[in-house]
Order: sequence, then C-alpha cells, then structure tokens
Amino acid sequence: MEALAVRLSGLDPYVDGALRIVAFYDTLMRSRVDLPALARASAGLAECVAGVGLRGTGRTIRVGPDGREASGPAEPASGTAPVVLDEEEIGTVWLERAGPAGPLDEVVLDRLALAVAGAVERYGPARTTMADPALVELVISAGADEAARARALRLLGFAAGPPVRVAAVRSPRLPLDQVGAVVSSGRPVKAARIGGVGVLLASAVDRALFPAGVRAGIGAADRPDLAWREARTALRLTCAREPVVDHAELGALALLAEVPREVLRGNPDVAALLRVAGAPGGPEEQTPQAQVAREAREMLDTLEAYCAAGSLRRAADVLHLHHSSVARRIDLIGKALSVDLTTPTGLTRARLALAAWRLLGD
Repeated sequence: MEALAVRLSGLDPYVDGALRIVAFYDTLMRSRVDLPALARASAGLAECVAGVGLRGTGRTIRVGPDGREASGPAEPASGTAPVVLDEEEIGTVWLERAGPAGPLDEVVLDRLALAVAGAVERYGPARTTMADPALVELVISAGADEAARARALRLLGFAAGPPVRVAAVRSPRLPLDQVGAVVSSGRPVKAARIGGVGVLLASAVDRALFPAGVRAGIGAADRPDLAWREARTALRLTCAREPVVDHAELGALALLAEVPREVLRGNPDVAALLRVAGAPGGPEEQTPQAQVAREAREMLDTLEAYCAAGSLRRAADVLHLHHSSVARRIDLIGKALSVDLTTPTGLTRARLALAAWRLLGD
C-alpha cells in the first residue's frame, strides 16, 4: 500500500499533497492532542484562520495561522465540514480563507473533522444525543437488576442521585436526536429507538418544547423502568389536540391501561365508538344509519374538543364554529353512541370511551 502511495504521489502533485495531509493528521491523532492544538495545527497548515464549533457545549475555537486566537469578527467560511460522532452531527469545522478555497482545503477539513470527533470522544463525555440502544434498553428494562441499571446510566453520562426522566416519543418527521436536544436543552439527554418507539432519557424534560407533529408520553416515576411503562401508557393516550401527555396528570384514567383489551372492546360505549370510528361509509351506501355513521366518524374531532372543553360554547371557540353547529354534531354523535352527551354522566362516559379507544388504537 505504501509503495502504491509513493507511485501515485509521483504521478500527481495533488495526491502527494493529500497524502501528506493525511499523514499530518494521523500524527496529531496518535499524539492525542486536544481541540485547541488541532485548531492551531490546522491554521498553520492551511495558512489561514481555522475554526472548530461544537453544538452540545456551544464551544467555538478560532485560531489564526500565527497560532494565536483569532480576534475580531469571523470572516465568511471558505469551506466547512461536519463533525460526526455516533452517526450524529455534533459540530462543524471551517477555514476562513480570503478568496477562493485552496485545492487541498477539502482534504484538510475532512481530516480535521475526523480528528475533532476523535478528540471529543476521547476527552468527553461526548455531547451526543443518540445512544447505544442496548444501554438504553437496560436502563428501562423491568427485568434488569439495579446494579446493572446504575452502571448503564453511568455509561450514558448520567450522574448518580437525581432521577432520570423518561419519555416515549413518536416523531414521523423530525429525527429523535433533534427532539431530545429541543426538549432538554442544555441538559444531559440520550435517545434511542426501541421496538418502533423513541426513548428519551433526560435529567429534565420540558413538555411545552416538544415540536409540532411530535407525540410524546412522559413518565412520572423515579425508577426508569416504571417511568418507561408510564410513558408508553401516556403516549397511547395522546391525540391531535393533546399530543403530549404527562402520566402524572392522568390520575384515574391511567387505570384503563390495566384493563385487558378484550374487556375494553366489550364495553358498550367503547364498542359503539369503535363502530363509529370504523364504520363503512362509502358513496354507495345511502341508508340513514350509514349516513349517520359517516357524519359521526368525520366529527370525532368535535367530540374530542367537546370532551376537553366541557361545554358547547368553549368547544365552538376551539373549533371556530357557531355553537349551534357544534350542538348539532354532538347530538348526532350522541345518537350514534346512544349516550346523552349534554349530561355530566354522558360527558364522563364519552371521555372514558375516548380514552379506551385511544388505548385500543395503539
């Protein structure tokens, strides 16, 4: 391989320069230098300002070709490269060259990014969000012994003492690491996907910061395995109008999760709601019952809003409809369910049926 490299370098000056840069950074990495030393060496090699920025810590290093910290505002970067660790982008490296990028700048930036990732991992803990799923699963497993759970938490970067918060997340668009960074900004957080569901372990979780389109359940227990069970229950009870549910706020509703699915399905209120939600209602069906079913299914959102608001007028405000329109819809749904939704008892029954329906939909 070395003989081939020598032959290539003799044929192409670019290859010769690239090989020298690779050897330069290999030497630096073997010397186990830190981030400031990497920035200084890179600035001297490139003969321009070199920069290193890390997202998790907010740290930024800019060094001039003279080896001193660069003063004044940063110039536009002539070239950049992402710093990737554990498949997560944790920062950026760049060169601030006056004029166009040099012919070997791309090689410099590529090797600098690799060296920075190695230094972060070595001198960490690395401020990445995505974690080894095996460690996360050990933390939340009901069958793990406490010593193994505590060791897994230490390896994930959590200090002993304060309880770790657990959240179950479904995020169809936004990557899980980005969700974790947002809801636990500036605090330790680790994420993994287990069994099709995202897991967030964090020292603190701000439910108000979950991005739009994300559904999440937050556990309340201090033990991670119990908190994970609670978080999954809370996730099953989310809906479009309440995409984030904290198990601590469920109260007696959480008991529904302990009821066997066949028992829930056999309840008359739940069975009626399931028929409404899944009733066929194609254009070819013109019977009055099918028409009512179609209208009721389309108006499940109205029922959700009505149960959450507790009154027709407040539900109308939420839905931006006239209260008489909401009243008509609620009457239709009540007939389909055989429940008087205008009474306190009927409203309670509808709320319980909706919660059971969400649990069965998981």
